[in-house]
Amino acid sequence: MSVRLSVVIPVYRSQATLPELYRRLVAVLESLEPSFEIVLVEDCGGDNSWGVIQELARKDGRVHGIKLARNYGQHNAILCGIRAAKGEFIVTIDDDLQNPPEEIHKLLSRLNEGYDVVYGSPQFETHGFFRDMASRVTKLALQGAMGVESASKASAFRIFRTRLRDAFDAYRSPAVNLDVLLTWGTTRFSSVEVRQDGRTVGDSGYGLKKLITHAINMMTGFSVLPLQVASVLGLVFGCLGFLVLAFVVGRYFLEGNAVPGFPFIASIIAIFSGVQLFALGIIGEYLARMHFRSMERPPYCAQATTPVQGEPLGSAGVLSTRDAAKQPY
Repeated sequence: MSVRLSVVIPVYRSQATLPELYRRLVAVLESLEPSFEIVLVEDCGGDNSWGVIQELARKDGRVHGIKLARNYGQHNAILCGIRAAKGEFIVTIDDDLQNPPEEIHKLLSRLNEGYDVVYGSPQFETHGFFRDMASRVTKLALQGAMGVESASKASAFRIFRTRLRDAFDAYRSPAVNLDVLLTWGTTRFSSVEVRQDGRTVGDSGYGLKKLITHAINMMTGFSVLPLQVASVLGLVFGCLGFLVLAFVVGRYFLEGNAVPGFPFIASIIAIFSGVQLFALGIIGEYLARMHFRSMERPPYCAQATTPVQGEPLGSAGVLSTRDAAKQPY
C-alpha cells in the first residue's frame, strides 16, 4: 500500500521526548490517514537519540530512521528526510513537542483548499523577549529572500505537497533553507494558527546568536538584497561626497578660504571608508558562498539508516547503510 502522508522530524538531543512524540503522532495519524510513515533524521546530537529511533523502528515498520554522519543543522536534516519520504504529502515538525501533533489536522484541512504549502503559525510565542525579537528579524530576512508575504508566518511546523521537491532536487549547496527552496516550486502559500506548547525538556538549539547568523546566511545565500543595499549606499554616499565637494568649493569662492579643521576631514574619510569596507564585506560573503559551492560539498551525508528501510534511499547526498560502512568517518 502506497504511503499518503510522511512526517519528517529532525532529531537533535531528544532522547527524552521521542517516545512521547511517537505515541502522540501515531494516535493522531491513525485517525487522519492510516497510510503514513514517520521519518526521523538524527543530526548527531551526541545523546542516545539514535538508539531510541532504532528501537521505535524495530517495533513499528512505519518508522524510518536516518543517522547523519555529523551535525549539519536543522534544515539540512529536514532536506535529507524530505528526499527519503515516500508520501504524497509531507509534514515537518520539531522534536521538542512544542508543535502539538494534534494540530496537524488544521494544516491538512487548509492544504486541501488548494494550497501547496501551509505553515502552522503559533498563536503566541513561548520564547523569551530576545529570542522572539530575533525570530521576527529572521522572518523579515526570510520574507526578503522568499519574496512572498506568507514568509512572516513561516515556521518549522509545515505541510506541503511532495511534488514540490522536484524543484530543488538538484540542489547541492551546504547552505539550506527549506522555506526558500519551496518557493522555487510554487507561490501558493498559506498559514493557519496553531497552539504552541512550552518546552518541558532541554533547551532550544536556536539561541539569539544562531538566529542572527541564520538570518545573515539566508539573506546572502538566497537573495541579492544585500548587494542592492551596498549599491544604494554607494550611490547615496557618492552623492554626499559631491555635496561636500560643492560646499568646500563654494565656500572657497564665496568667502575666500577653505573649510578649516582636521575633525571635518577625518570624519568624512571615516564615513566613506566604513561604507567601502561594508560593501566589500558583502561582496566577500557572496564570493565565499561561490567558493563553497564550487567545492560541491553536499548538504548532508547519512552514516546509517534503520534496517526497516533495507535499501538505498536513492537521493543525492544520502548513503545507504551498506554504502555508509565504506566511508572513512
